Amino acid sequence: MAGKSTSNKKDTKGKNTKSRRSQKGIAKWWRETVGELRKVTWPTPKDAWQLTKVVLLVLVAMSAFLGAFDFLFSRLMGLILS
Repeated sequence: MAGKSTSNKKDTKGKNTKSRRSQKGIAKWWRETVGELRKVTWPTPKDAWQLTKVVLLVLVAMSAFLGAFDFLFSRLMGLILS
């Protein structure tokens, strides 16, 4: 019986150790993540706005380009199949 109670203590101790390790690991990960984010050179609001305009311009241009090709190819397929 003494052996059984010892193994139960070891099991309980192992579970607590594993839980503590994962908590320490998560805390370490969080500290490292925050440290890396502090090293980032963030864009100024002016830079962010300029980049947003570039993205929107490319989006509109590609949409028009793909829409035109879709229209042309659908007309071409309509002519071929009719």
